[in-house]
Amino acid sequence: MASTAIASVKPDLPALLLQAWNRQLALPQLFDGAGRLEAGGDAELAAVLYQTWLARNETPANHYAQFNLGAALTKLGDLEAARRAYQDAIGRDPDFMQPHFNLGLVYERLQRPEEALAQWRWVAEHADVAQDDQRSIRRSALNNLGRLLEELRRYDEALAYLTQSLALDPSQQDVLHHWIFLRARLCLWPVYDTVAGVDPQVMRESTSALAMIALSDDPVAQLAAARRYVHHKVNTGVAALAQRRQYGHRRLRVAYLSSDLCMHPIGLLTAELFELHDREQFEVSAYCWTREDGSPLRARIIAAIDHHVRIDTMSDEEAARRIRADEIDILVDLHGQTLGARANILAYRPAPIQITYLGLPATTGMPFIDYVIADRFLIPEDACAYYSEAPLYLPDVYQVSDRRRDCAPVPSREECGLPASGFVFCSFNNNFKYTPEVFAVWMNILRRVPDSTLWLLADTPGAAANLRRAAEAAGIASTRVRFAPRVPPAQYLARLGAADLFLDSYPFNAGTTANDALWMGLPVLTRSGRTFASRMAGALLTAAGLPGLITENFADYEEKAVALALAPEGCRPLRAHLLQQREHGILFDTPRFVRNLERRFAELVAELPGPVR
Repeated sequence: MASTAIASVKPDLPALLLQAWNRQLALPQLFDGAGRLEAGGDAELAAVLYQTWLARNETPANHYAQFNLGAALTKLGDLEAARRAYQDAIGRDPDFMQPHFNLGLVYERLQRPEEALAQWRWVAEHADVAQDDQRSIRRSALNNLGRLLEELRRYDEALAYLTQSLALDPSQQDVLHHWIFLRARLCLWPVYDTVAGVDPQVMRESTSALAMIALSDDPVAQLAAARRYVHHKVNTGVAALAQRRQYGHRRLRVAYLSSDLCMHPIGLLTAELFELHDREQFEVSAYCWTREDGSPLRARIIAAIDHHVRIDTMSDEEAARRIRADEIDILVDLHGQTLGARANILAYRPAPIQITYLGLPATTGMPFIDYVIADRFLIPEDACAYYSEAPLYLPDVYQVSDRRRDCAPVPSREECGLPASGFVFCSFNNNFKYTPEVFAVWMNILRRVPDSTLWLLADTPGAAANLRRAAEAAGIASTRVRFAPRVPPAQYLARLGAADLFLDSYPFNAGTTANDALWMGLPVLTRSGRTFASRMAGALLTAAGLPGLITENFADYEEKAVALALAPEGCRPLRAHLLQQREHGILFDTPRFVRNLERRFAELVAELPGPVR
């Protein structure tokens, strides 16, 4: 309940406190004085003024002062005190919407998600949509419910709340963006379903870059989605901090920007890269806002970095200025437009050379990213027009591997909940990568291979139920589609050894998962298309010397899968080849990969003008 206009002159705090103590400060004067203190940077003093007034004054409107105190304390980071202030406001007026909403935000920051959800549910259930202000807060509560439930992987519930939000206001493109991705995660097909009041074209234009990768193999559509994100979400108007010049360091300074340097696919792929950088030639930094998951992998990555700088408490501009002050030659962003990305750091151009790698398997559309690390299978030269970045070609393969990944003993099929006999196809990709088109092909394969089983990842119970229904609709018994729960990486790697053939998804191929399957000697059958995401597995198979497992259409993909499953020897020669490649091939030759990457890094810096003397 902020006051009206706030004067620029700082108030006389001792006089205000004295008036508050003597019960001589009216509520509008309290709001005005506290507001001017906050505007002048004295939020702590504003909180003191509210506390003094509340301790000495009793009016029918005290709940408004309690609410404002909660808001001030939240800004100061005193979350427990803010929680008490909001609860006091609610105690005085249980129907007061705003403290319920803000209390949900506080509970979320206190890592008490169920209590946060309870507050937002209360707002969603009690707000009167006939009143404009309550309609707005109900919409915000529904959106927060959807956002937090999505983070908690409770996708069915998240989708239901976002659907209610769109019913209130169909024009919310950010909500549509999440709504579309949730339907993809739940394998609710068609993903582009009808929503009252939403133009189908607006729905497509609201599709996030990451969702678009799974929904379309059109490189034009992917570039457009990436550029829409940049236009709406990224501050491209800031001045560059770094010049396109060399610094002249004895060792090149390479830095990685990420929140995923932990038990995450990015961390799992890159750990050995950090360890193998040549410290005679390179100085390696990480600017990091990664969660501290306590994993051995997290500790291993930190130990492999020369300078580990946490930037989670810095603003984007502060982080960018820190990177510039550290004179980083090459900044490698490991996010693109994925969850947790901080593109505005890169928008300040804190380094002369900025590169995208691994995070988003597509163009970023970001004009301040110079290069994307690639190989010539991944991004053919005739596809470069669909990328805002120039490809930085490596000679063998674009993807780094970790030869030190942990693996448990391979379990039996019975231990995995699989039939003891029969051919086992698997696809452990995230469920949003499954499309009705590729699932229909998988059902054709099961139909043509007697006693075969399709083993999929169980992202959520809702997705599994929808996939079982889709199988039954195709005339395939749902018992022939089995689901593997998420398990720690060592167990996940081990169970790849229990399958016969990995069936890749399309148009969003397996990336880290394909690497893991090939490492475990499990052949991967892929379909390659026109985009980065649809060529990842093909790039790995090319490096592994198995181009015969790369197809370019679903008819050939289906025929190859059936032929491998029905052949007497099946996939055995392919397994033997992969195990030989693991020891002697280029796909898993990480030292070779790092040397190639470093050579390209050095060439990029050498191409820059020399340092200003």
